[in-house]
Order: sequence, then C-alpha cells, then structure tokens
Amino acid sequence: MSLEQTINTDLKTAMLAKDEPTVRSLRAIKAAIILAKTSEGNNGTVSEAQELSLLQKLVKQRKDSIEIFQQQNRADLAGKELEEVSVIEKYLPAQLNADELKTALKGIIEKTGAKGPADMGKVMGAANKELAGKADGKSIAAAVKELLQG
Repeated sequence: MSLEQTINTDLKTAMLAKDEPTVRSLRAIKAAIILAKTSEGNNGTVSEAQELSLLQKLVKQRKDSIEIFQQQNRADLAGKELEEVSVIEKYLPAQLNADELKTALKGIIEKTGAKGPADMGKVMGAANKELAGKADGKSIAAAVKELLQG
C-alpha cells in the first residue's frame, strides 16, 4: 500500500474517532502529496524517495515553528505543532541515533575516499541519498563535518 493510500485510510479512521491533531496532520501530508503529484514533471506520481522527502520537510517546518512559538511564549501553538510532528514521524522510517549515524557516515567516507573538509560536498551527496528518511540533513552535516575534521 502506498503512503497516499495509507494516509487516506488513517485519515478516515481519525475523522471517525474525532482525533483532531491526527486529522490535522494527515490532511497536511495528503495536501503535500497532492501538490507533489500535480507539480510539473511528476506525471501524477510520487516516488517513495519523494514521499520521504515530503515527510521530512513537513517535520522540519513544524520543528522550526515550535522553536519560534517557544521564543514568543506561545506554548499553545507550540503544543499543536508538537502533536503534528509526532503524528508525521510515525510515517517516517526509524531515525538513526548519533552513534549509528557516525558509523554509517564512516562507511560512506571510506567509499567516497574523502580525506578532509574539502571533500564534504562529495560525502554529503552520498550520505543524503543513502540515509534519506533515516536522519535529517542538519545532523548529517554536523556529523560529517566532525568526522572530516578529526
């Protein structure tokens, strides 16, 4: 079953259960998928990699919003965003912890033959492809930078 079908099924269930945070989150995912499917060059389909990218983008947007709302002392709005993050993350693969990420990146660094900070772009390109959905770009970049420095 594709992500879109799963979202539609879960959305119906959440609507019947009157689970407002889940309904809000699933509608956002559904809207992002429809937007991606209808965008130029997609021919009405979305690949699994694009779906993962969409979900990560939605989580990142909400985390950025949470940060802003907390700075503005708007705990009510931050709470809503946090609820949505927890729902959206259910559809992402399990995230790598820091040790697993470093282990995976060491393998990628060996494969690419990177020697120092100048090779960061080469490593990042391979890492983003290989670790898509398993870690966010910010943590990958920080770990790569640390590994290439040392």
